[in-house]
Amino acid sequence: RNLLDMDTFSKSDPVVVLFVQGSGSSEWKEFGRTEVIDNTLNPDFVRKFVLDYYFEEKQNLRFDPLGSHGAVLGAQDFLGQAFVALGEVIGSQRGRLERPLTGVPGKRCGTILLLAEELSNCRDIVTMQLCANKLDKKDFFGKSDPFLVFYRSNEDGTFTICHKTEVVKNTLNPVWQPFTIPVRALCNGDYDRTVKIDVYDWDRDGSHDFIGEFATSYRELSRAQSQFTVYEVLNPRKKCKKKKYVNSGTVTLLSFSVESEFTFVDYIRGGTQLNFTVAIDFTASNGMPSQPTSLHYASPYQLSAYALALKAVGEIIQDYDSDKLFPAYGFGAKLPPDGKISHQFPLNNNVDNPSCAGIEGVLESYLQSLRTVQLYGPTNFAPVINQVAGTAAQVTDGSQYHVLLIITDGVISDMLQTKEAIVTASALPMSIIIVGVGPAEFEAMEELDGDEVRLSSRGRYAERDIVQFVPFRDYVDDSGNQVLSMARLAKDVLAEIPEQLLSYMKTRDIKPRQADP
Repeated sequence: RNLLDMDTFSKSDPVVVLFVQGSGSSEWKEFGRTEVIDNTLNPDFVRKFVLDYYFEEKQNLRFDPLGSHGAVLGAQDFLGQAFVALGEVIGSQRGRLERPLTGVPGKRCGTILLLAEELSNCRDIVTMQLCANKLDKKDFFGKSDPFLVFYRSNEDGTFTICHKTEVVKNTLNPVWQPFTIPVRALCNGDYDRTVKIDVYDWDRDGSHDFIGEFATSYRELSRAQSQFTVYEVLNPRKKCKKKKYVNSGTVTLLSFSVESEFTFVDYIRGGTQLNFTVAIDFTASNGMPSQPTSLHYASPYQLSAYALALKAVGEIIQDYDSDKLFPAYGFGAKLPPDGKISHQFPLNNNVDNPSCAGIEGVLESYLQSLRTVQLYGPTNFAPVINQVAGTAAQVTDGSQYHVLLIITDGVISDMLQTKEAIVTASALPMSIIIVGVGPAEFEAMEELDGDEVRLSSRGRYAERDIVQFVPFRDYVDDSGNQVLSMARLAKDVLAEIPEQLLSYMKTRDIKPRQADP
């Protein structure tokens, strides 16, 4: 809108060039260009840019509108530029963001309007159930133990396994449990692509016996919504050998239903806000902040591990939080004036309003606290987890989702209470990220992560896996490139957040709100 006019006898003929920046890199590479629109200062471009979107990465974009005489960038062509992160566009209201163009000294360059939409790309999920009848008997002493293996065909004619049913023991007429599979996994969104299904007899030693096979397609399977579909199971080797061979049994599709799966972007576009809270470890094991050996030590040349972890995670999440106000707490310190130990003191020293303005505000309050409190102990997580859980429990309709970042140097002191707090929090709209800094052993944190074994406390199991733990040392770049270290850390710790948000919405049957047109 209102671009600079660089042509003498007519208006500019604008084209917009999109540049992208690699993760952890400062280099800009041209990604693509819009079409040229002649003689206008208010162009509406038709050509779209299709980008892969990763919530866990800071995907920096640069838009350069140019006057189009010539394909090479020249000073006379430059109409301004705008810098934006892809997450900012997606996180803005209705995926629509307007930015001022800058870069031409002393001149107003107008604005650029960006719209982001997610390609539907086959989000459908299929639930189906099959049974078989009169399958070949393969076991010497009993009947067969049949299971099905589904394969989707690839462009080059090969097949990729995409699903296995459970084994039904000792029967030639099995009925398998209904199962669910994304359409894109079944056929890559191509409804007429071959889906091959093999029938096997399970053997304990893994040398499963081939009973037979049949082929179908998504389109054919979907017809079963109105009728039973029966497939003949054929064994090609038997067919060649035996003249009277008919088949090795039949498989019947009993039911087939399709529903659309909502994505993380659907909820963000529908107005779900991510609320970011920070909790920082102020225990004495970190070392005196004024000493270079301390994990809290910030030299004039580089940030401490705590500040790096905070920036890495916070700078991505802030794009999805409209007010950019972040509650920030410390734990494990003695507070002035009376030396009382606290496990959830506000870094900005304001008990009524612990929120800081932006990530820079959090960093400022963190550094200020280091100068005023005394590092002490113990390392208690439960109070701050319960604090955020209390806030999350107030709004559970899907409009708010909380992410708590805990940065710590060591062994947790209140393990039982923390497990109890996490199990309770797993039923609420929240996720917890724990970043371990320093050289300590973090085995206890792995237990909280719950990836291997579902976390439990006093006989109660966590409803969802909501904790992601990573040791910061695994992400430090050997060459000392802090930008790269931060990008690597953010990529890993944030990767599970979209799925965790979706799992909450799904268990509560919360649909995304429709964005206003």
